[in-house]
Amino acid sequence: MQRCMLLSKVHLATVTDSNLNYDGSLTIPPEVIEAAGLQAYEQIMVANVANGARFWTYVIVGTEPGQFCLNGAAARMGAAGDKVIVFAFSWMDEAEAKSHKPRIVRMEDGNRIKKIEGPSR
Repeated sequence: MQRCMLLSKVHLATVTDSNLNYDGSLTIPPEVIEAAGLQAYEQIMVANVANGARFWTYVIVGTEPGQFCLNGAAARMGAAGDKVIVFAFSWMDEAEAKSHKPRIVRMEDGNRIKKIEGPSR
């Protein structure tokens, strides 16, 4: 049996911008992508703490420190200043799932990394 498990999470990042006229995605700074073990174009789920919206999109590597930009249709799901949680999942077999621990990247003001918990990805 396969289980879909939380692989990593970026907790309480602040949306810095939204760009409706873009193909779609969430722009994330490279240092946060690396800390969470994410990859460019990887599928992610985003939860907006401010309005309760949850949606699927993919990772785009940002060029500016602290940049979390909602792009394309995702721009309708939040606004600058909203807090979001970014989730990445992976399918694992039963044995792997039993011992799995996710990587959690906790954010602080200015979208700086406050703390990294769990194994590297």
